[in-house]
Amino acid sequence: MSARLHETLQDNLFAGKIGAEYELLRLMCPNHVLLAKSVGEAVAGFRPGVALKGFEIGCGTGICTLALLAARDDLTLIAVDSAAKMLDQARASLADYVAAGRVDFREADALAALKALPDGSVDVVASNYAIHNFSQGYRAQTLAEVYRVLTPGGLFVNGDRYAIDDRAAHLADTQAMMRQWFKLFKELDRLDLLEDWIVHLYGDESPDHIMYLQPALDQLAALGFAPVEVAFREGVDTLAKAHKP
Repeated sequence: MSARLHETLQDNLFAGKIGAEYELLRLMCPNHVLLAKSVGEAVAGFRPGVALKGFEIGCGTGICTLALLAARDDLTLIAVDSAAKMLDQARASLADYVAAGRVDFREADALAALKALPDGSVDVVASNYAIHNFSQGYRAQTLAEVYRVLTPGGLFVNGDRYAIDDRAAHLADTQAMMRQWFKLFKELDRLDLLEDWIVHLYGDESPDHIMYLQPALDQLAALGFAPVEVAFREGVDTLAKAHKP
């Protein structure tokens, strides 16, 4: 199966019920909101007093977009996602920011959107729970483009699901999460939605998609980012920051 087909299958899930009811992720993964806030806080302290241009990968319903825009009054943002239903929610909830010209929501493939940007044209690239969905090859291309489009000294910040390098520990963490999901969706009487999330998780955990922490950090370093650091880690939920020298 081609890398692009992998991405299409994952995108199709977010175009359906998962995307339409994505706010349930707050209950499924409480750290999702915490990491979105942390992404915003990382940008809040970056280059104080200097107006920033930013790019967000996989903005979804705008949870992290709001954290970014609220953190910096001098930030303007291009926010892309391939799921129209999720973008509709983002545009509605952040209508004031759209009207003020602070954010430009675009339905687009992340890699294609990055390739359309000039070298060194953005100060910050941010993402929250999106990049782990990418296949290994697509992810590598995307991160290379992130490095290219950042200004010297620019910041890449990603709040995401980074798998535990110890395979046994990662399996135990995933199994515990699945037990919580079953309990939650049974209480909500939404086992139909649980089915789609399980199918999605199988994609995330597949060998061509899973994003283990240390190899992911090494990948950023190999692209030229320095320093590369982990600012938060709880289970698989991680905030990673990387600077372009």
